[in-house]
Amino acid sequence: SKSPSPRQYLPVRYFVMKSSNFQNIEISQQKGIWSTTPSNERKLNGAFWESVVYLIFSVQGSRHFQGFARMGSSIGCEKSQDWGSAGLGGVFKVEWIRKESIPFQFAHHLLNPWNDNKKVQ
Repeated sequence: SKSPSPRQYLPVRYFVMKSSNFQNIEISQQKGIWSTTPSNERKLNGAFWESVVYLIFSVQGSRHFQGFARMGSSIGCEKSQDWGSAGLGGVFKVEWIRKESIPFQFAHHLLNPWNDNKKVQ
C-alpha cells in the first residue's frame, strides 16, 4: 500500500491563465511546462506552497478554455526559449489533466467571488 501524498490534504486553489496565442498552449501540453509574467510568479509560488494549484488555460480572444493542468513545481529562475517572449519569467512544471476546447458559455454559471462575482472566463 502506498502512503498518501502530503499534498492531498492541502486546500485547492484555481487560477485562469491567459495565453497570447495557441502555440504557447501546444508547447505546454507537449513539454509539461509553463511560464508566466514575473508579476504572477509570487502569487503562484505562494499558492503552490500552501495548496494544490489548478491552472485553467485560455487563449486571449478565443472565447474558450483550452484545458486545465495541475501546477507540478514552484517557479524557478530558469527561463525557456520555447516561447520567445522576453516578458516571461521562470519555467515551472504543469501536469495536464484535460486538453479540450470548452466554450465560455458552458461555464457562465461559475462566478468568481474574489472578482465582484463576475463570470469565470
